[in-house]
Amino acid sequence: MVRDRQRTLGGGCSYTGVGIHTGRESTVRFRPAPADSGVVFTRVDLPDSPRIPASIACVVQSADYPRRTTLAGGPVRIYTVEHVLAALLGLGIDNVIVELDSDEPAEPTDGSCKPFVDILMEAGIREQDATLQYLEVTEPVTYDEGDVHIAASPHDGFRLSFTIDYPNPTIGTQYASFEVTNESFLSEIAPARTFALEKDVEDLQKRGLIKGGSLDNAIVVGSDGIVNKSDLRFPDEFVRHKILDLMGDLALLGCPIRGHVYASKSGHATNVRFVEQLRRSIAEGKIRRGGTTEWDIGAIEQILPHRYPFLLVDRIVELGDRRVVGVKNFTMNEWFFGGHFPGHPIVPAVLLVEAMAQVGGFLLLSRVDDRESKLVYFMGIDKARFRKPVRPGDSVRFELELLNLRRGTCRMRAFAYVGGELVADGELWSQVVDR
Repeated sequence: MVRDRQRTLGGGCSYTGVGIHTGRESTVRFRPAPADSGVVFTRVDLPDSPRIPASIACVVQSADYPRRTTLAGGPVRIYTVEHVLAALLGLGIDNVIVELDSDEPAEPTDGSCKPFVDILMEAGIREQDATLQYLEVTEPVTYDEGDVHIAASPHDGFRLSFTIDYPNPTIGTQYASFEVTNESFLSEIAPARTFALEKDVEDLQKRGLIKGGSLDNAIVVGSDGIVNKSDLRFPDEFVRHKILDLMGDLALLGCPIRGHVYASKSGHATNVRFVEQLRRSIAEGKIRRGGTTEWDIGAIEQILPHRYPFLLVDRIVELGDRRVVGVKNFTMNEWFFGGHFPGHPIVPAVLLVEAMAQVGGFLLLSRVDDRESKLVYFMGIDKARFRKPVRPGDSVRFELELLNLRRGTCRMRAFAYVGGELVADGELWSQVVDR
């Protein structure tokens, strides 16, 4: 049965161990979180405990961070988050604070995510009085890079399929496919352990990685078989762990997905690029958000102080604790087209920025109780890019992710799309002030 309510933990729990790549001792603590807050990591070892949401907008990819998924908030990094996120997604835990006292979560002692699952289940899972948001694949979405292929297709449920093909005879070609439920995740996916080829281990060590790796928390495969003489938990354990990793990367979408995702020869880097493709496909209509409520112009005017002709938002189609999506339909009747390049009208770039800021302001003001006495001041924009002109008749979708919020000052990542094509983006700074 598909659930329709959000869930968090019934209580707190923690796990202490060593980060597999950094080799540093780390304690990860899981705490309940309010509805619509999502999964948020916080570095309690740093001043002001900076927070980084588990969002694709916060992922950094670099040759310095291979074989893992890394989140960033400014200069702050959190490495190797995939096993934590897979455990949360597999158990259907939507809202949780993940506290870390280091830059990498402890690696479970057996190399799977089962130890995380065990402590989370012991803490208990609590249903919340909030509608679950989800992503429903309505048309096929594909990603290809070299011999890597990943696709999502419509499916009434959540199914993951994966094919791997290694020249090593112990691994070889393996295929697995699972309808992912809490039960199948617990028994078929969560216990699958991470693995590495013996020929790659020395190179990884030279690069300063797998400092916390051992024959206890990974299956090491040599030319003559499994080096640590460990009995496999499943005949196809290798491909099952790739499914586990894929789950952790799909969790970066911020909500569950309804569809069938199939991957061939993929790793974290291409998984992440596919998740980025999925996010773009929302604007293209190939993926539909479910469980959401729209705010029309009347409801928007209850939150924002702007009025015609300077209210540049027609609808809010998604609102979470850290994400908001708004839509503006630009018609030829807009007041500025008569003077902005007459005969070749385009939307002024500065007004696209203003529209982004208003959508972000809706998110900020929706979070305060006395919003009638507050305003949002737009403070600045970084990394602004205006990629294509917006013309009369275009419907612009503005997607904003809250990156951090401190003492009323916030930083958001903003994207503007027309027909699924990115037309503008940047990072906005705003502040909530007294009216």
